[in-house]
Amino acid sequence: MTQFFDAGKLADDLHALVSDAEALLKATAGQAGEKAAEARERAEESLESLRERLSDMEGVVRGRARQVDGYVRDNPWQALAIAGGVALLVGILMGRTK
Repeated sequence: MTQFFDAGKLADDLHALVSDAEALLKATAGQAGEKAAEARERAEESLESLRERLSDMEGVVRGRARQVDGYVRDNPWQALAIAGGVALLVGILMGRTK
């Protein structure tokens, strides 16, 4: 089975995880106890850290996408040749694995 990396799906999954964790924290806010409060505080700190890293990652990915878009617009024939070469190599490799 071949798996492909999908950055968009990963970002969506991370956003969903953060939202679910926030909902869980809000739902358990009424729970009493020192240990529950400490665990909730650590979870909130972890969520904030994850949110910041996710935001940074999105910024980097958007910047790289703009760079690639600019390169392709400036060099369409080169980009086409590179894509064709990569497709040829993938085709050759896939043909060998059968």
